[in-house]
Amino acid sequence: MSELTGPVEIVGAGLIGTSVALACRRAGLEVLLTDPSDDHLRTASGLGAGRPSAPGDRPQLVVVAVPPDHLAEQIERALARDAVVTDVGSVKAGPLAAVADLPGVERYVGSHPMAGSERSGPLAASAALFDGRPWAVTPHAASASDAVALVEALALLCGAVPVRLTPDEHDRAVARTSHLPHLLASLAAGVLAGAPADHLALSGQGVRDVTRVAAGDPALYGQIVSANAAAVGALLGEVRGRLDAVIEALATGDRAGLEAVLGQGVSGTRAIPGKHGGPPRPTGAVFVAVPDHPGELARLFADAGESGVNIEDVRIDHDPGRPVGLVELTVDVDRAEHLLGSLESRGWVTHR
Repeated sequence: MSELTGPVEIVGAGLIGTSVALACRRAGLEVLLTDPSDDHLRTASGLGAGRPSAPGDRPQLVVVAVPPDHLAEQIERALARDAVVTDVGSVKAGPLAAVADLPGVERYVGSHPMAGSERSGPLAASAALFDGRPWAVTPHAASASDAVALVEALALLCGAVPVRLTPDEHDRAVARTSHLPHLLASLAAGVLAGAPADHLALSGQGVRDVTRVAAGDPALYGQIVSANAAAVGALLGEVRGRLDAVIEALATGDRAGLEAVLGQGVSGTRAIPGKHGGPPRPTGAVFVAVPDHPGELARLFADAGESGVNIEDVRIDHDPGRPVGLVELTVDVDRAEHLLGSLESRGWVTHR
């Protein structure tokens, strides 16, 4: 594999670009930063992500981390330099088509780290953002093998797991696993806007889980989804068919039809890869009432650790009627009762 020694130039010092820069700095590489926003440059530099690029700099790798509408333009600029070029945009086929006939296109390899946040900007960045996350690497027919290897080396350096796909395969995959879920979260969240306060007072963890990603920047996600319109549109057609089936089932009292759609949802959740990418394993939940005071959550985790049970996931829901939080600890289903008894013996109020 080609060795990534730097310098690495990051074009776009937002959440993803600054996180890549911080990960490269963590590995000891020199990082050059480019961004039209002086504020972003100052902030990213102040965070230790690198220094502003200067004329005469000769990067080994250029990482384009700009919004989708500007990807092709910035990839073209980067290809004019003697460097390998990748981008970390959410859509791959469109930018490739825009630069496919340019000189030096063999040095271009698209990529996409599957990590992010509903927050944006360099202050939201972290060197650990990509740790353990998939990072799609999408070479095209003319990509040079050493360029592909260098982009995969970047993914590994950032702590991610490279996954090689064609650009078209990537776009179909993210339409299904990222773009469609974001749109559906936005639709669900949209019915909350302007809802009566007494309705919203009943909000629980379920509605927060479903709508969390809807808090993302509408302008950015509008660009992302528009750039992948064909793949997202095809999936929305499938969803529309299932939604029509639900409406029909409710109107006619067709319980079996409704349960068939709900059953498809259960099958879909079971298809999502489990821990470390393996098959999903049966889990159980233990609910613990935790006083809303400093140190209580740390005490709970310490007591759970003493039980010898591995915690697979944690969720916190605040009780609107009491000064406590309800913490849901997800564990292997065969270990749930042991954890329950262990925590109760230490004075915690629990239930399954």
